[in-house]
Formats: sequence, structure tokens, C-alpha cells
Amino acid sequence: MAEMQNDLSPEQVLKAVFEAFNRHDADGVMSYMSDDIVFEAIAGDQAYGSRIEGQDAVKAAFEGVWANFPDVQWRDARHFACRDRGVSEWRFTATQPDGDVIEADGCDLFRFIDGKIVEKKAFRKNRPPVAAKA
Repeated sequence: MAEMQNDLSPEQVLKAVFEAFNRHDADGVMSYMSDDIVFEAIAGDQAYGSRIEGQDAVKAAFEGVWANFPDVQWRDARHFACRDRGVSEWRFTATQPDGDVIEADGCDLFRFIDGKIVEKKAFRKNRPPVAAKA
């Protein structure tokens, strides 16, 4: 398993990151990521989705998700790691601005260097939102 500078195992880092995601705590999330973090988001016009690079840009992307979906949560997260790689599985839940609800399973693939996340690749099922109840 990768040696972590912060004395946390990779699984503990992933658990802490997702706790920060669910608190909508951008500084908390980013504290576990390298300065040159690369985030590959679920959507985009490339095979990998869209690629966002660097602390400022990645932090802004996460803050954008929280702004668009004020109640967003990554529920039932499970994490595991081997050497410099980690995986998190979760259920994404959020209410869109029109009131429709998104609930879909997904996962992230992570890579660690020197105790920091240097790469996060996000994948989520393409499930249509459920119409808001009238």
C-alpha cells in the first residue's frame, strides 16, 4: 500500500475526502489533493469526459457541483486501495434546480503519490432524473 505522508491509509484518506464532499467542504477535500491534481469529470466531449487540472480549477469544479445541487450527497460510499491506486463506490443523490431528482451509482478511481491524491477519475451511471412530485 502507498505510504501516506499524512499518516492515514489510502482508505482513510478516501473516507475523509468523501466526508468533506458530503459537508460541501472544498478546503477539506482539497487538503488531500496534490497541487497538480487532475480530475476527469463524468461529462465532456472527450472519451475521458472533461479534464480539469490544478488545485484552483478542481476546487472551482467541485464548488460548482455544490452550487448547482445544494443537497448533493455521495451515499453508501465504500473504499479500497492497493499500493498507489484507490477506488470509491457510491450512490450520487441530488435535486436539480427544476426539482427533479438524480439518483445513480458511480465510482471514482484514484492515484496517490506521497500521500496526496494526484488523479481522480469519476464515473456515474447515466440514469434519467426522476420527475419532482407535484
